[in-house]
Amino acid sequence: MARASARHILVASKEACENLKTQIEAGADFADVARQHSLCPSKNQGGSLGEFGPGQMVKEFDQVVFTGEVGKVLGPVQTQFGFHLIEVTKRSE
Repeated sequence: MARASARHILVASKEACENLKTQIEAGADFADVARQHSLCPSKNQGGSLGEFGPGQMVKEFDQVVFTGEVGKVLGPVQTQFGFHLIEVTKRSE
């Protein structure tokens, strides 16, 4: 069974999401940005969602986590909750 570990930043707009992605790609720390800007309670853990399997997250999120490049900041990804930046920190098949 596939498993993944990921962290994310949830914001209300695509523009905010793209702005934060630019900051991270320019060297800002993902966890610090998550603590400052994310709307998700996971911000207290730097955006970490721990380990999970397919089907435990909403479809759009799941698809990125289980197909996207590990270690790269992915997004913006729109879900019913808002816009996410996602970093897959580990994945096993």
